[in-house]
Amino acid sequence: MTKKRIFVTGASGCIGHYLSEALIKQTDHELYLLVRNPEKLKIDTQVRPDVTVLQGDMQRIQHFAELLKTIDVAVLTATAWGGAATFDINVVKTLELLSYLDPAICEQVIYFSTASVLDNNNQPLKEAGELGTDYIRSKYDCLQKIGKLAIAPKITEVFPTLVLGGDDNKPYSHITPGILEVTKYIDFIRFFQADGSFHFIHARDIATVVRYLIDNPPQENESRQLVLGQAPLTANQAIEEVCAYLGKKIYFRIPVSFSLANLLIVLFRIRMAAWDRFCMSYRHFTYQKFVNPDSFGLPNYCATISDVLRISDVQSYR
Repeated sequence: MTKKRIFVTGASGCIGHYLSEALIKQTDHELYLLVRNPEKLKIDTQVRPDVTVLQGDMQRIQHFAELLKTIDVAVLTATAWGGAATFDINVVKTLELLSYLDPAICEQVIYFSTASVLDNNNQPLKEAGELGTDYIRSKYDCLQKIGKLAIAPKITEVFPTLVLGGDDNKPYSHITPGILEVTKYIDFIRFFQADGSFHFIHARDIATVVRYLIDNPPQENESRQLVLGQAPLTANQAIEEVCAYLGKKIYFRIPVSFSLANLLIVLFRIRMAAWDRFCMSYRHFTYQKFVNPDSFGLPNYCATISDVLRISDVQSYR
């Protein structure tokens, strides 16, 4: 396999940790890992000489312009989740970074967006651009603009669904801490039905897919827009799987309707953002096409709710 020069942003994040570790341990590529604070990078970057940790951030990406001109593959996981700099980092500086890449040298860009900007048919979801949080609207905005760049034909856009991951040496994803909360309240939750569905994917499985894409970029007849997720689950299926894992029986279930939820919001004067209200009515965040390691003949690390609970050290009572 040809040795490549790979530039990774957001290396100290949840996905960035898993990806950087996989690239260090499982490839011979020359790696450049961009982090704001090197102390937050908890993986061994000294294990081989061709791994370079670059201290910097997206708002000063111009400092790496000369290096970027020599890069074969850029993997852009860095993101701002909110705050004043969200659009500057997620749109302006991302586009600036892409402009420094040389289309004659760069073989591929793997750009991380979010599945929240797509509808069920894998097309742009206009409500994401109109009602989304700053993070979601910035990702929607960037998606509309990157197709106009000179490097556009080389860009593979990946759209993670709900991301799990994290351990003692890696930061946790936003939703992972909530897993134990679900198990705490399962005696109450198991007696309710909810209309909704979703995908999830573990950061280690994302790293597996990205590592594969680096050496096997999509061909001309293949899509360069990939939703990352395991098989879709309904909310009720997820609850049933948790109960089966924990040995909890479900004797009856009470449907929770959208109108009831709206009534509770009014009665308790709950303040909800426009995007949260849209998500309540949309409910089915599933996609017509999605990929995971199994799609490429690779082993899945976390494919089921039972895997999620096992990885989270929740004891099974089966």
